[in-house]
Amino acid sequence: MGKLGKSQKTSRFFSQFFTYLYMIVLSIIIIYPLLITASSAFKSGNITAFSLDLNSEWTLSNFTRLFQETLYGTWYKNTLIVAVATMVIQVAIVTIAGYAYSRYNFMGRKKSLMFFLVIQMVPTMAALTAFYVMALLLGALDQFWFLTMLYIGGGIPMNTWLMKGYFDTVPKDLDESAKLDGAGHFRIFWQIVLPLVRPMIAVQALWAFMTPFGDYMLARFLLRSPEKITVAVGLQTFISNPQDQKVALFAAGAILIAVPISVLFFLLQKNFVSGLTTGGTKG
Repeated sequence: MGKLGKSQKTSRFFSQFFTYLYMIVLSIIIIYPLLITASSAFKSGNITAFSLDLNSEWTLSNFTRLFQETLYGTWYKNTLIVAVATMVIQVAIVTIAGYAYSRYNFMGRKKSLMFFLVIQMVPTMAALTAFYVMALLLGALDQFWFLTMLYIGGGIPMNTWLMKGYFDTVPKDLDESAKLDGAGHFRIFWQIVLPLVRPMIAVQALWAFMTPFGDYMLARFLLRSPEKITVAVGLQTFISNPQDQKVALFAAGAILIAVPISVLFFLLQKNFVSGLTTGGTKG
């Protein structure tokens, strides 16, 4: 028994040691680039390379220059328009589609789900030429609506699978009980099932909103005018010229990208908890 207890203590020690070591290393990997970005963004004057210097004087001048000397404000507005439209439309579509695939049997159900999986195997890079030709034929180059539709269409297949899987976790007994009480299909969906899947809807909304802020390739390919591009494309112009890199402006712009995403996360955070609590109570 003594040897067994000692072995268990040793095993527990190494388990905790490597767990904490992993967490420390992961924290450094995440926090260190953030510190470099913040340090570069708040430094006075222009700098030519990213560096971690917490002792120099910090200033907001780079953020002021960002809006006065560049089109960053316009790029920011463009991205917000595309992001909000993508979020609202995509979440509505994948929620309804996920519910339909979870609760109803219809012709082509299994084949369409398999088709969604096959589509995910095709990388976006492989379809860039097709998207460009389609934009030319539709006169959609430099148009936000076409870029928004591509973001929405690209997010539907996999997110529909995720929503279906989450709807499947909601007991169908709730549907049957509601039908016995005289509830119709829409009322069952809106008042009974939908509140139980709010955590996944919140995740879907956050993912959809983040996509236009982080995507460079599609926006660079389809948006041509300087006043029409998104922040990801606009920030790249700050460091594209090796002879004139605006690192401080790039870092300041990168920090501002996180603001709307963080605000949306905190607004949706209550839905993670409330949705899970409701599901645990009613399920």
